[in-house]
Amino acid sequence: MRENLKRWLYQAMGFQNELAKTPRIEPISKATKPNKTEPNAGEPKDSKSDLSLCADVKYMSWLKEHPSALSSFQEMIGAAKGKRIVVFLDYDGTLSPIVNDPDSAFMSDLMRSAVREVARLYPTAIISGRSRQKVYGFVKLDEVFYAGSHGMDIMGPAIQASSYDGKYQSKALDKKGNELTVFQPAQDFLPSIEKMLNELEETTSEINGALVEDNRFCISVHYRHVLQEDFGLLEKKVQAVVAKYPCFHLTRGKKVIEIRPSIKWNKGDALVYLLETLGFANSSDVLPIYIGDDRTDEDAFKVLKCRGQGYPIIVSSNPRDTLASYSLRDPSEVLSFLIRLARRGDLSSV
Repeated sequence: MRENLKRWLYQAMGFQNELAKTPRIEPISKATKPNKTEPNAGEPKDSKSDLSLCADVKYMSWLKEHPSALSSFQEMIGAAKGKRIVVFLDYDGTLSPIVNDPDSAFMSDLMRSAVREVARLYPTAIISGRSRQKVYGFVKLDEVFYAGSHGMDIMGPAIQASSYDGKYQSKALDKKGNELTVFQPAQDFLPSIEKMLNELEETTSEINGALVEDNRFCISVHYRHVLQEDFGLLEKKVQAVVAKYPCFHLTRGKKVIEIRPSIKWNKGDALVYLLETLGFANSSDVLPIYIGDDRTDEDAFKVLKCRGQGYPIIVSSNPRDTLASYSLRDPSEVLSFLIRLARRGDLSSV
């Protein structure tokens, strides 16, 4: 096992090169070559260097408030002695790079192996805005729990949480025949979501680049490929549809408009629910680790801050407002962190 982890660590160092060899998961920032006709194309090189230096200075200053979880790893894990670690992970931008096509957000085999090893040692859940089925289709691991639609569709431990309405909890079996609990607090909204989905697909079909994604209990309207001059029209069309459904509201993500049921439920609530079903509802011996890159992950960061437990970790290479205590630059650093976490677990069991 240790040899496998060492090999993964060496491979992880070349993770970004591996991404570069795989066109379908090329990050957006590298997907489009600079346009020579852009106004900035004629800027003096010194000006660009100054801007780059300024960005680096800002990032280094930000790092003082949100230090790298890699450089702080020993300190973090030292504080975990005697506590039960539970791992929560976002998917897009965390376990896989942000990509042009949402259906091509594949995770690498290295990342899958690292998540599998972490889940073998610690309870692990993936909490995503995607539908639970889509995330499972990307991850393909039965060792982890899944919470899709921003936590509105959870497949978790078999124990039913007494603090939650039993109407929305049911039993299910995974592919290995293990009994699990499915919790879907937005079930009552499904008929309206289906109607809205059809309306959005029809009304946005004339806008080139617009993509409507069915995420089961929420709807995502992607505009990464929409021309800037068409975005205003797209936004108005989406708002006009949602206005007919007063029990829904809009939220924003990375190049995406999301429509969600207006219930008090988010990724932070999903984290609390999973902790309860894992038996850690009021435990002082648990240490949750949550890694995510999106503004929707801030709800989970807030929960950890309020509990005074665990480590909220933001995935970002740019300074930004966040409740996270630590940071990782990109999915390649997430991979390195998970490998170290798995290695730590193996060593502690010797």
